[in-house]
This record gives sequence, structure tokens and C-alpha cells, in this order.
Amino acid sequence: MNKEKRLSILLKGFIKENPVLVLILGTCPTLAMSTSVISALAMGLSATIVLFCSNVVISLLRNIIPSQVRIPSYIVIIAGFVTMVQMLLHAYLPNLYAMLGVYLALIVVNCIILGRAEMYASKNGVINSALDGIGMGLGFTLALFLMATIREVFGNGSFAGIEIGFLQNYKISILTQAPGGFFVFGCMIALVNKITHGKAIKKKEFSCSGCPSASFCHKDECNNTLEEKEAN
Repeated sequence: MNKEKRLSILLKGFIKENPVLVLILGTCPTLAMSTSVISALAMGLSATIVLFCSNVVISLLRNIIPSQVRIPSYIVIIAGFVTMVQMLLHAYLPNLYAMLGVYLALIVVNCIILGRAEMYASKNGVINSALDGIGMGLGFTLALFLMATIREVFGNGSFAGIEIGFLQNYKISILTQAPGGFFVFGCMIALVNKITHGKAIKKKEFSCSGCPSASFCHKDECNNTLEEKEAN
């Protein structure tokens, strides 16, 4: 496979097929972990590691796993990597582990990871599956980071826990709450939809021929249209 094709597989998760803003997957951790930049990056990178590793293993075993038990098998594989990530964070980054809380364990049932395993890794080679895992994981991380930046900067007056002095008196506290999260989420979905699918609206041409008031209108163009109709 040529380099352009592999590059497209890697990059499609950023905007064109972003798992959060286009495919609308992983909404629960997205809204819960996007209140701060640090938690967003931690969740995104953890999911990326699990997605990459599970995609590779599932691709390697795609011809061995029976189709009747493929979903339970995928969940077991994903759960194994999630457990590894949990143990590493618990051992070396306990504060980050506590910050992610139950949402770290819920990566096991994250629709993004299970969805890519079923739709892509189980049908493609190892290299392409690895690239797909990295691309989708980084796309997830990017969406979380952008949402967290908006919510933390304007809602809490800080960035990555560092206070921004001139914003302390202008904080929009609702952005750090659930309604604000849904609002930012919806705005970002609309923006990405506009970028990926938005098309310039063609200007509709109107003429006097379809106007019900053309018979008593005194505009020259209306009169000309009526004369043309009568002549025909």
C-alpha cells in the first residue's frame, strides 16, 4: 500500500471521521473528562494506547477468533490492556489515576475502541490497523483537548491548572458543568460538520414569471415578462 493511502488512514480520525465530533462515539468520557486540560489529555492518551494495542492484537488474531465469540474476545483483549494502563498509572502517576477515576476502567466498554475493533481491525492487516488505532486515538485526544481548553479557560479562568489572571472576574462557571459541556460539544459538532460537509448555498434565481403579483406590478421587468408570455 502506498504512503498516501496509509497517511489517509492515519489522518482520517482527526477531522473527516473524528470519533467524537463526527461519529459521535465516546460521549460519556468526553463530557466528563473535558472539564480540565490535564484530565482530557490523560484520558485521550490512555484510550489511544489501548486502541493501538487492541487493534494490533485483534488484527493478528482476526483469522483465529471464531465469529460467534468475536465480541466477547475483543472485550477480553481490550480489558487486558486497560488493566495494564490502570496498573501503570496507579503505580507511577497516582494523582492522575485518581483524577480519571471510574472513567479509566470504562475504557473497556468505550464505543470508539470496540467499534474500531469490529469495523476495522478485524478486517484489515496489522499495519493499517495500527495506523487506524493511532489516528482515531489522537482524534479522540484532540477533541477532548479542544473541548477542555474552551471549558477550562472560559469556565474556570485557567489552563492546565494555571490561573489566567485577567479572566478571574469573567468566568462563565456553567461551562464547567454538564449543561455547558453539552453546549460546547454541540457547537464543536456543528463547526466540524460545517467544515466537512458544508457547501455554499447556491443563490436561487427569482423571476417575475412565477410571481402572483406580476399582473398589477408596475416594474418594467414584470411588464416585459407579461408581454413575453402573451407573445408566446
